[in-house]
Amino acid sequence: MNQIKDELYWVGIKDWELESFHGSHYSTRRGATYNSYIIKDEKIALVDAVFAPFAQEQLQHLEKHIGLDNIDYLIINHSEIDHAGSLSELIAKIPDVPIYCSQKCSDFLKQQHHQDWNFQVVKTGDTLSLGRNTLTFIEAPMLHWPDSMLTYVGGMNVLLSSDAFGQHYTTSQFFNDEVDTCILYQEALKYYANILTPYSRLIAPKVKQLMSMDVPIEMIAPGHGLIWRENPMQIVDQYLKWADAYNEGHVMVLYDTMWGNTEKMAHSIADGLAESGVPYKIVCASNYDVSDLVVEAFIAKGILVGSSTINNGMLSEIVAVLDTFKGMRFCGKKAAAFGSYGWSGEASKQATEMLKAGRFEVVMDPLRVLFTPDEQGLADCHQFGLEFGKALN
Repeated sequence: MNQIKDELYWVGIKDWELESFHGSHYSTRRGATYNSYIIKDEKIALVDAVFAPFAQEQLQHLEKHIGLDNIDYLIINHSEIDHAGSLSELIAKIPDVPIYCSQKCSDFLKQQHHQDWNFQVVKTGDTLSLGRNTLTFIEAPMLHWPDSMLTYVGGMNVLLSSDAFGQHYTTSQFFNDEVDTCILYQEALKYYANILTPYSRLIAPKVKQLMSMDVPIEMIAPGHGLIWRENPMQIVDQYLKWADAYNEGHVMVLYDTMWGNTEKMAHSIADGLAESGVPYKIVCASNYDVSDLVVEAFIAKGILVGSSTINNGMLSEIVAVLDTFKGMRFCGKKAAAFGSYGWSGEASKQATEMLKAGRFEVVMDPLRVLFTPDEQGLADCHQFGLEFGKALN
């Protein structure tokens, strides 16, 4: 076992080879961890299980170092398969162990595992004494599932935060002060942008509720990635910033192109943005995976989306990206669309409608150019970028 604090141990899994998460939605180039924790007190509590393919690995580890029969309580903060997929195999070994979780978590576990285990449903403010340490449960619905819960360990002053404050980042180390801070924040930002952005409006109220408990937090131990040991509240402060219509002041010029004409438009539009004094980043959708494009959109103040027209519609990469953006519910971002076409030209109109459906503020009519932009067409693109830049100010 890996000791995290007096009486607290990490008993999770490091998945070094994982390349994608949530199906293929989220690329995990630095792997992932499924964090699970043991609290060794007068009573022993296991907090969260692991992803089902690693069930036997964790069971063997627990049997060797703890003895499965010595586990008095299970705390399940969240029923998603990466945190609770191994429960069936675990509870087969200790069938009568009480499982402390939210009502929704109990419902979801029954629906996923088709077992009616010894559920002990808790709500915010409920406690469980282990001896020297007392657990306090805090419901956190939609951060990021309806069943989500946080567990505060009074006595050691540790917040076990489930999917909040995590990252998909595997290293041999366990703590934030042991790794490159730039990489850590890059992965924490990607995690927030892809997992928690749709629920940003719930972040501040939950943090305020947490702070109203007026308890010391010396460590934040999430369900994925590194544990926040040095200045743990830094990630809480960062979440409050990210939740507040966050942007870094630039425009993302996002496009895909068939024969280079929409690409030419993108570069001319970017020149117009530069003239307006607005920084920009040109991004070809087909060169990025969707989860990285979500990050690029999250940090942008405005988004210009370009697509060639094919078969009366947009290129598939742009369709996929805009459909993903729709689910993100970005806040406070302005947008417009553009594209080259040959004879029908629906792509930019469709992009405009998808941007509106994604809660972007569309501030300009779409710009279309027939086939290859000539000198006047490029001038129109330049002006388009200039006007969009002014609309951001």
